[in-house]
Amino acid sequence: MHVVDVHAHIYPSKIAQKASQSIGNFYNISMEETDGSAERLLAEIEHTDITRCVVHSVAVRPGTVESINDFIAETCDAHPEFIGFMTLHQDTPNVAEEIERACSMGLCGIKLHPDTQQVNMDDDRLMRVYEIAERKQLPLIIHTGDYRYDYSHPRRLKRILHEFPRLKVDAAHFGGWSIYDYALEFLEDESCYLDVSSSMRFLGPRRTRELVEAYGYDRILFGSDFPMWVPASELSIFRALGFGKDAMERMCWHNTELLLGRDLD
Repeated sequence: MHVVDVHAHIYPSKIAQKASQSIGNFYNISMEETDGSAERLLAEIEHTDITRCVVHSVAVRPGTVESINDFIAETCDAHPEFIGFMTLHQDTPNVAEEIERACSMGLCGIKLHPDTQQVNMDDDRLMRVYEIAERKQLPLIIHTGDYRYDYSHPRRLKRILHEFPRLKVDAAHFGGWSIYDYALEFLEDESCYLDVSSSMRFLGPRRTRELVEAYGYDRILFGSDFPMWVPASELSIFRALGFGKDAMERMCWHNTELLLGRDLD
């Protein structure tokens, strides 16, 4: 069975170690022995069933948006295993032009992280991004949930989904990292996907299964949140939950095809 990792961060080699440590510091997780380089990700998925990765990064300043998008596009051109998503920032000048530029380089979706970008996900500045994404049929992967902040609370995503009903969204981390019950309350009956990244180790197998079954196999996506976790290890944890072949194929491959709006070889 082929597998898509829908949630992987990558960074230029010269800053990959520092960027990984910064992420670890943000979540109070030790990441001393890894880095978030494209080369490391390729090495981690070699000889596994993970054949494609959706890769992205996050701009914490508007001035880094273009360079990050250039890096993601160039890396995807060099490595067909990768599918690239652009970054944007709430203060990106000429956001429509940057979206067009990123699309012209082959980037096919948008990744946002309201907590590290310090913006409410339903801020008016981002609502313009969602409007364009819905019109251009660009899928969105958005970090959702953190008990320490309100920026990414799932209730804010619920508002976005109602205002932009044709927007394709992956609400990362089961729709509410560290506040999984709130996510279920607000998103159980909404039209969005949810990836399992950075969640299964915290939830444990029983609660993970319960959430998958509550949301339904047609909405769940496999993701590792590399470099925070090793993709092969996360896939092993997911497989150990004991879902059937059809359900696994949907969650590990076909649902991502629907999110992207295209078939994957």
